[in-house]
Amino acid sequence: MGSYINNYVFKAIESFDYDLESTMEALNYALSYDDKDTMALTLLGRVYAEKLYKYNEAIGYYKEALAININAFEVYEHYINVLLWNEDYEEVSTFIDFALTVKGSDKAILYLKKAVLKEQIKEYKIALTFIKLAKEYAYNSGFINTINEEKERIKGKMPKKKKYEKSKKSNKK
Repeated sequence: MGSYINNYVFKAIESFDYDLESTMEALNYALSYDDKDTMALTLLGRVYAEKLYKYNEAIGYYKEALAININAFEVYEHYINVLLWNEDYEEVSTFIDFALTVKGSDKAILYLKKAVLKEQIKEYKIALTFIKLAKEYAYNSGFINTINEEKERIKGKMPKKKKYEKSKKSNKK
């Protein structure tokens, strides 16, 4: 029975970006075989979050998957994204802090998401400290490039010091 579920989940993954009807059909089959399949629940959450913009429904599917298996790492990034999109800042902060304690979780992604959280609430300097931590835990060049792009975006949002303030400081010396 496990191979049927996997086949349907694989079909759902394959068609996710271009054929929502096939994705939903495959997910319905997968969940009819096993309604506790965390990958299928995660994909269903992604459909609701990324395609239908129904964040509360997506959050429900992600929470269900995590209740089944807290080590379902495929859920973490997508759950964090939807919490950020839904502006559930306290909940996302708590979840990231928890996820960072879970052995085997991708610390680089989690620290990067913490940086995005801090960026969204306009705590840019703190965001840059989490960018540094994300880079420390990243182990491939492609992801490090992504981190560097995030860093530049955050730096671009930081308030600029006015020329008056700069000249005032230089006059004091």
